[in-house]
Amino acid sequence: MHSTPSLVSDVMTRTVVALGSTVTFKDIVKAMRLRQISALPVVDDGHRVVGVVSEADLLPKEEFRAHDPDADVRRRRPEALARAQARTASELMTAPAITVGADASLARAARIMARHQVKHLPVVDDAGVLTGIVSRTDLLKVFLRTDADLAEEVRREVVEPLFPDPLEPVRVDVRDGVVTLTGRVWDTGLVPIAVRLTRAVEGVVDVDSALMGPPRRPVLDPDLAEET
Repeated sequence: MHSTPSLVSDVMTRTVVALGSTVTFKDIVKAMRLRQISALPVVDDGHRVVGVVSEADLLPKEEFRAHDPDADVRRRRPEALARAQARTASELMTAPAITVGADASLARAARIMARHQVKHLPVVDDAGVLTGIVSRTDLLKVFLRTDADLAEEVRREVVEPLFPDPLEPVRVDVRDGVVTLTGRVWDTGLVPIAVRLTRAVEGVVDVDSALMGPPRRPVLDPDLAEET
């Protein structure tokens, strides 16, 4: 069985192109095009991340190239105007950089990206030294796990601990990442927990539960009981 990717270190790119603070505008564009990446970290002499240059930081150069901004634009977008005049990474970068640790969960990295509306996160150690980079695409790699791999993990990590002695065998069927749980269990109070834990398995798209409790015994009408 393949190990389950659950941490940033499991999916991050470890070979990273980083910029020094004096790298020029044109060389930044060349690096982005060569590597086909939309953002690059900027590091100091100790390889600590001090900022990030993204395509969005470069665009004001073109946006304001042919005309002077009016007073309203100068008031509302001073940072963009400053970047339009920038020539080096240190002048272009967004700082401080939004980063993540290698031991952070994939869910945490996804929340950071969503909160800050970024597509890439530099990965740093405790000293802030660059160790890798993680992208939105990297975080989605967990959904490439096979259905068989997901089913095995759900059985081992969810079904067996919660339902060691089910009334009827609990089946785990997975198709296109959607897990279906079927069978009968003694304690239906555990079913919502099983669904939540299954959904938390990395790579699971969704969960359908058809788990049921013990069949109910029919209640006989005492008036219909046989007379003795």
